[in-house]
Amino acid sequence: MKDWTTEEILKLYHTPIMDLVYQAATVHREYHNPNEVQISTLLSIKTGGCPEDCAYCPQAARYHTDIETNDLMTVQQVETAAMRAKAIGSSRLCMGAAWRNVKDDADFDHVLELVKTVNKLDMEVCCTLGMVTENQAQKLADAGLYAYNHNLDTSEEYYKEIISTRGYEDRLKTIDNVRKANLTVCSGGIVGMGESVEDRCNMLKVLASLRPQPESVPINALVAVEGTPLEEQQPVSIWEMVRMVATTRIVMPKTSVRLSAGRRNMSQEGQAMCFLAGANSIFAGDKLLTTPNPEVFDDLDMFEQLGLKPLPAYAKHQKPEVKDSAIFDKEKQIKWSRPGHKINKNVAYAEKAKEIRKK
Repeated sequence: MKDWTTEEILKLYHTPIMDLVYQAATVHREYHNPNEVQISTLLSIKTGGCPEDCAYCPQAARYHTDIETNDLMTVQQVETAAMRAKAIGSSRLCMGAAWRNVKDDADFDHVLELVKTVNKLDMEVCCTLGMVTENQAQKLADAGLYAYNHNLDTSEEYYKEIISTRGYEDRLKTIDNVRKANLTVCSGGIVGMGESVEDRCNMLKVLASLRPQPESVPINALVAVEGTPLEEQQPVSIWEMVRMVATTRIVMPKTSVRLSAGRRNMSQEGQAMCFLAGANSIFAGDKLLTTPNPEVFDDLDMFEQLGLKPLPAYAKHQKPEVKDSAIFDKEKQIKWSRPGHKINKNVAYAEKAKEIRKK
């Protein structure tokens, strides 16, 4: 497997777009069926109240946004949502909780039950719960988890401009813990947060350097939410998204490239270009956690127009077996980092939210 440098990835990214898409489409057809696209559903099982300061996120407790917070969903609520998702063609359910990191408590035990419930429905089960330890990752695997999502978001350099409440190395440590549990890895980033093209390519270099490479790489376009420090960011163009998808496909040929947040601002023609460039997964449903997403019937119409078929569950890897929880050796207490630097814009928006709440 090629060891890509940032310079090589930058050169790819800046290739004339028709040549870049042709090269990416050629790679895509070598490793994937170009007419199959996985439909996944992202479900927020616990919304809001997150202690982090991610500048893009409306779920951060310190910002003032209009999202409705909720406690953990019940088993019945999740099962109903999963069955509804399956009925529209979703073969994968990703459950997200607005946590900094997983804690060994009753809430985590409940999540393990949710994983077992969705696993029984013959859907790929993915979770995104924040940072996890080795033991926690193994417990999720034993419950039947198929994949764990933990995005890098951006380059290590630009990350410091977006998040101050945890370090980049914690992201990588979590991915390593997930790998040790033999879970598939889902990790990508967000385009349009004010980062440079070099930042995007540096992020892809880190992901492409993982061994093995991630099975899934979500490419998100920032959805600027009022009340967050990035609320005034202008949307990225479709051509930037096509370039990002194509470059990702070439440097990670076997990976599922997931066209994620931001699709609501893309035409069917723009999305078709992304599929041609190597994207082979979308998230369906009216929301992605808390941000708007295209209507389900619009997606089904797009699939019909383009002659695409939904990818069935477990087409890439076998269904995980649910196992009895093992008795784990006591885990060394992990102290997740708190870098301590301040991001002035994030602090300003947190102070603004405090003033609004006083009124």
